[in-house]
This record gives sequence, structure tokens and C-alpha cells, in this order.
Amino acid sequence: MNNIKDLENLNQKKVLLRLDLNVPLRSGFITDETRIDKIVPIIKFLIEKKSKIIIISHVGRPKGEASKMLSLKPICKNLEKKLKKKIKLLNDNIFTLKKEDLFKTHQDQIIFLENIRFYKEEEQNDASFAKHLASLGDLYVNDAFSCSHRSHASVSKITEFLPSYAGLQLETEINALKKVTTEIKKPITCIIGGSKILTKISIIKNLIPKFNNIIIVGGMANNIIKYMGHNIGKSIKEVNCDSAIKEIFKTSKNHSCEIIFPEDVLVGKSMNDNSQVKELNDIEDNDLILDIGPKTVQKIKDIVKTSKTVLWNGPAGYFENPNFASGSHEIAKAIVKKNKENTVYSVIGGGDTIALINQLDVIQEFNFVSTAGGAFLEYLEGRELPGIKALNQNV
Repeated sequence: MNNIKDLENLNQKKVLLRLDLNVPLRSGFITDETRIDKIVPIIKFLIEKKSKIIIISHVGRPKGEASKMLSLKPICKNLEKKLKKKIKLLNDNIFTLKKEDLFKTHQDQIIFLENIRFYKEEEQNDASFAKHLASLGDLYVNDAFSCSHRSHASVSKITEFLPSYAGLQLETEINALKKVTTEIKKPITCIIGGSKILTKISIIKNLIPKFNNIIIVGGMANNIIKYMGHNIGKSIKEVNCDSAIKEIFKTSKNHSCEIIFPEDVLVGKSMNDNSQVKELNDIEDNDLILDIGPKTVQKIKDIVKTSKTVLWNGPAGYFENPNFASGSHEIAKAIVKKNKENTVYSVIGGGDTIALINQLDVIQEFNFVSTAGGAFLEYLEGRELPGIKALNQNV
């Protein structure tokens, strides 16, 4: 894989820079800037090299249709302040753009293309769309590790049409995850949250042989609680996942990996309710499970205390409501305590997890923080990510 830092002459080169700026937005305001902060180094590097920068990114899932709510405009404004440099956001139809029309004045150095997912061809990994994107630049740089598990036009297909390089952050992410997988110290614990167990079933199964403990929390744990014969009320759940859960427990027994799920929970009648501790047998039909309970928190803390490596992806509950944030906060504090004692190697990944630790202002207290969610887990699982494969083939 070629890295952009090894390229000597970038002066006036038009660089198509794929970033992941899929930050959380609320009424047009950015609620977490971590992903923006992470990509500042690559932009500063290209500015110093006097490159012309064309940024490609996305926000949300507009499903191929333009949406004002999912515009990159607030991100452009935020980045302008961080860089103290003017940035132009192009709202033009990408299919009408030509390379020679992009940088019309000498002052223009950074251009944003509007949300790339406004075009259905992006997620279809359309070759003609990728070829047209490629025609806008002299070379391509992928500094979006967190998108690299997607077979999308601006992530994998585009590398077929022009010289392509890894960015600074992408290489840092890969090196950190390589360290975890090759120099790993046991006991190793993986904490996985989120809402969908079916999308992570193959990942969990493939992690089982490598891990001592897999702790399943968040909405996906509801499926296990239900599988074990308990009422989960009106909590978020998936259908037809019993066979997948059965397979997880079967695989874990074969590899002496313990699967941990909630023993007690915090419930409310709505997402905005106060929290109430309940044993699994006491959950009512109108209850919503929104966090793990104190017994479960203590069990997880005990496991973290004896672990030498901890990977964490996904909060334990609906932490946006402070009444249901205690489980996630206690997990974070337990890992931070071990880090300060220098007795654990900790890696966290995923946008929601990062938003959570930013609430506590402890992002610097982990060994490595990845903005990636799915790509983070798939890389650990040993899969070849389409975006990384495309760069390796472009050597």
C-alpha cells in the first residue's frame, strides 16, 4: 500500500481526498467533532505541500436523494474555523463538473463536493460514477478507514482509474489494530453494544476463538434476554435471530470464551423517562430496556479489572438520556482506571462510543481511539476491507 506522505511532489496536484465526516448532527449543529479533529492532519499536510484538495465525504443515509438536513455545509464551516482557511462547498451536480472548472482562482485550495451519498451510484459502487469522480483529480487519497469496509464508488472502485494512496490517519488506524491482533495480551475482553445482533453475528463468532470474554450490551442484548425466556416488554429487538444466538453460545463453549449479557437492567416507559432497576423476571409489557443494571455493571467491572486487553465498540444503553448513561459511564471509568495503572491495552471504536467518552472528557485516557465502527470490528475479525484491498491492488 502506497502512502501519500511518501510522494515527493504534490505541488498544485489536484488531490481527491476521501474522508469520513459522518458526524452527528442535531438541527444543523455538530454534536461531536472527533471525526473532524482526526482528519485535520491530512488536510494540513496537503496544504503545506501546496496541493489542491477536493474533499469527498458523506453524512447520514440519504439513499441517493439530496437533503438539506444532510448537507456538508455545517462541517465545512467547522473545518474553516479549525484551519483558518476558506473552503468552497460545491452544490453543482457532480456529473456536470469538469477538472478544469474546479479551482478558478489562485486562492481556492480546498473544495468540498456535496454529500456523496446524494448520488445512488455511490452505494451501488458504479464504475462510470467512480470514473467521473476520478477525472476531477490527479490522484486519490483514502483517509477514511471507517468507510473502508464499504464497496462504494468513492472508496473502492475509484482506485481503478487513477494513482491511489493511503492517508495519514488510515495508516495510523491499521498500525494500531495490527498491534492489537499480533501483540495481544490475554486475558482479552471485547465489549460489544449497538442495536443489531444479526449484522454482528459473524463478527462475534469469529472473535470468539481469539477472546476470553465477549460482553454483549445495548439493544442487541435484548435479543439474548428474550432468547433466555424473559419478557423484554416493548424494547428494541430483532426477529428471527434465535438460531444466530444459539450458534454464538455453541461456538463459545467450544473455545472456552465466556459470553456475558445483562443480569439486571434499567427500564423506563419511554426514552425520556426516569430509570428504574429491574431484575429480568420483573420486566413488564410496557417497559423499555434502556441500560444495564448495577449487578451487570459490577460484573463487567470485575472482568475489566482482570483483563490485560480490552476492546470496546458500542455503548451499554441509551446514554443520550443521562438517566440511562450510568452503565456506559461506569464501563468507561473502569477502563480508564486500568489505563492509569498501565495494566491494560485499551482500544475503543465507533461514533457512539466516542461521543460517550467525550461526555466524560476521557478520550485521551485510552491507548487507541478509532472513529470506525463496522470497519473496526471487521478488521479485527480478519476480513479484507474493500477500501484497503483497493489500495493494495493500486501499487
